[in-house]
Amino acid sequence: MELTVGDILEGKVKTITNFGAFIALPENRTGMVHISEVANAYVSDIHQHLTEGQDVKVMVIGTDNGKINLSIKRLEPKPARETSGNSPRNFRKNSGGFSGHRDGAPSQNRPARSAPVPPAAPKTADQLFEEKLKQFMTESDSKISSIRQYSDHRTKNRRR
Repeated sequence: MELTVGDILEGKVKTITNFGAFIALPENRTGMVHISEVANAYVSDIHQHLTEGQDVKVMVIGTDNGKINLSIKRLEPKPARETSGNSPRNFRKNSGGFSGHRDGAPSQNRPARSAPVPPAAPKTADQLFEEKLKQFMTESDSKISSIRQYSDHRTKNRRR
């Protein structure tokens, strides 16, 4: 039986590692569920979600060079997004924030919105990583340049 992306299979957890779990599949095949594909929430300890010998339903998300990549979380319903009273989305209506007046009255200079603005698409893990890396590089360059300026200043004032 040829496996294709999107196939849903029943398997049994064979081995658990700190980076994922190996699943025994039909026809003596083995696939792996990466720790990021175990649950919709952050998983710090995979043992809290899976145990060896447990029967699981998995989805094939990739087949690379004979390796079968599986997901458990893609078969679970997506969790509803929580909206707390203090979230930026609810800040305006709950506390009068961003209105321009302390009492929450709307600003007279600004026209009212006609339609709600759809939320921005969630960023992928790669986009979040790239943003963090860019911020780190900017901060690092700034620190290095200040250290070099300090070092250059000290060497100019030294007597030989």
